[in-house]
Amino acid sequence: MFTTENLLNVGKVFLSLFGQLFFLFIGISFLVALIQVYVSKERIQGILTTPRKSLNSIFGALLGAITPFCSCSSVPILVGLIRSGAPFSGTMSFLLISPVLNPAIITLFLTFFGVKAMLIYAGSTLTFSVAMGLAMDKLGFAKEIKQVSLKGCAAEEVVFEKLPGTFWHKNLVAWKHSIKEAVMLFRSVVLYLLLGAGIGAIIYGFVPAEFFSRFAGASNLWAVPAASIIGIPMYIRAETMIPIASVLISKGVGYGVVIALIIGGAGASIPEVSLLASIFKKKMIIAFLSCVIFVATATGFLFNIVM
Repeated sequence: MFTTENLLNVGKVFLSLFGQLFFLFIGISFLVALIQVYVSKERIQGILTTPRKSLNSIFGALLGAITPFCSCSSVPILVGLIRSGAPFSGTMSFLLISPVLNPAIITLFLTFFGVKAMLIYAGSTLTFSVAMGLAMDKLGFAKEIKQVSLKGCAAEEVVFEKLPGTFWHKNLVAWKHSIKEAVMLFRSVVLYLLLGAGIGAIIYGFVPAEFFSRFAGASNLWAVPAASIIGIPMYIRAETMIPIASVLISKGVGYGVVIALIIGGAGASIPEVSLLASIFKKKMIIAFLSCVIFVATATGFLFNIVM
């Protein structure tokens, strides 16, 4: 198994995966930082305070998808939305979609899995997030929110409207800030990128395909819900999981299992749930986790059917 040819193949796969991730991540991080300069947290709150439940839930999901905040940022935004009187359905759709769909994930899906998989993933997670937000509002979970404010995660925010100088000077500052943020973010996740590419390369070179296809193939119906539950305590970062996922699929793991693992891990990590516990009562925490597992499982089965 540990032949020179295998080791060379592992090295080639590692360099290929990491090379793609490096250029994609720098480019995407720059665009993300630029979006956050032009789309401030206050603007998001303003859009979501319109008292229209159906449209508000759609707006919440769309804004969560185009503003890729981490859990440390999205949870304080959630508190701001709640305190400003934003409709409950929109805030829940925003919370559900924000960690599982963003420009980075869309681009990585497009690169590793193709247009069809990207469209199915984006459409499914958006639809289910809107539906879950409306359902939780209908079932009266709005009363399961504590009257608290969250402290601690605040970071200095650069907002285009608040920058001094001319229009062109503001844009120059925004671009410089975005480049700086992209480099800083890359430095903070480079170990995860290396880990993801390394694990993917090792699986590709040394783990037999039969091992995965037997336990996690598309024919194993229990593998999808199990993956959605297993993903939550794993705290999987998309930067780590997506290159691993592409290799797992090539080894015979069902699309649905991989997708359920990604959504479960990204949608309800233990650090995020710990933050939410200071805002939500126990019933609401259980409902939130149930929604994440449902979205992960339903999307996973959809992938198994369509792909």
